Amino acid sequence: MQISIADILIWFFWLLIEGALAYLVYYLFSLPLRRKERARLFLDLVEIGLRNGQSPETTVQSAAASGDLLLGVRFHMLAAWLESGLSLGEALERVPRFLPPQIVSTLRVGRELGDIRKVIRVCRQQLEDAVNKVFQGQHYLVAVLLMASPAWVAVFSVLVVFVIPRLKMIMEDMEVEFPAHLFWISDHPHLLIGAQVVIFGVFCLGAILYFGGPGVVAWINKVVPGMADRIAYRVPWRRKRMQRDFSAMLGLLLDAGVPEQQAVQLAGESTANRVFKDRAARVVAALKSGEKLTVAVQHLDDSGDFRWRLENAAFGHGRFTEALASWQEALSARAFQLEQTAAQVVTSGLVVVNGMFVAALAFFAFSMLITVLNSPIW
Repeated sequence: MQISIADILIWFFWLLIEGALAYLVYYLFSLPLRRKERARLFLDLVEIGLRNGQSPETTVQSAAASGDLLLGVRFHMLAAWLESGLSLGEALERVPRFLPPQIVSTLRVGRELGDIRKVIRVCRQQLEDAVNKVFQGQHYLVAVLLMASPAWVAVFSVLVVFVIPRLKMIMEDMEVEFPAHLFWISDHPHLLIGAQVVIFGVFCLGAILYFGGPGVVAWINKVVPGMADRIAYRVPWRRKRMQRDFSAMLGLLLDAGVPEQQAVQLAGESTANRVFKDRAARVVAALKSGEKLTVAVQHLDDSGDFRWRLENAAFGHGRFTEALASWQEALSARAFQLEQTAAQVVTSGLVVVNGMFVAALAFFAFSMLITVLNSPIW
């Protein structure tokens, strides 16, 4: 068999399409890691500048003057705002998609504390969450391929709109009685299609949140104030990471001699979550009313673990940062466990649902064939 030039061109064209799709999948799923790398590089630059006695503003402008494209367009936009006379916090607000909101809020707290170097460790801890998102995204990619793919919507649409009615007409022409237990599927085809569309829509929404990152979350909060923050607080692993970030920042502030009320307020702002900020405000109100910090923090942690840790730190001879470090590690581990468990449950559940749909289609097809074969005409 001879292979023509046209066949070679067709195969080459399909290889290009497959390569483009593979690169698109890689590009989209690696977005959280690239955001993490960009933030890590920025923190490294700021830390190096501080060691050399330079302010963060001067360090950013000097790095941007090198013209290195590795730093990204938004880094040069940040440098441009700094050159116009804005402070680092104000410039970061003008370039909202450059760093995650938690990093921006934490750096702002470090600026008010008077030493950004003290909060860089907390910032690096927050960046580790990006790796967990990639692990979670791999599970959901399997779920999309198994159940939420648009191909499933197309297959079910063709079957229930074209194939099933045509088979029913053929059986009527052959004077074969349509199976009674298949009438429901035949009479309600849109329910099956709707279920597939809903599943596909849910995963499309999750993909938008995953790929869009902080920019999409900020847009949702702008359209519906506080909606994204309330949803994030209701997610167990997100809430535990907020508690981890809050406790890490609170320990730093208390060790630095910041008054308790101001320390709680600043630590709440470092989470970049409106719900957590409101709960921190309740703690501040309780402190103003005369309650101790170890009692007031019950507004932030219903389990009582945070209160117990603070009591040990207050009565001990060590620092708050050291006393709370083990609890923060436990919160990170628990958050990772909850996130991976949820991802495994979703993918496993969709595998089961996928099997149920396939079994239903096979049952429907074989029931019709068996009915035809058992009819008197044969």
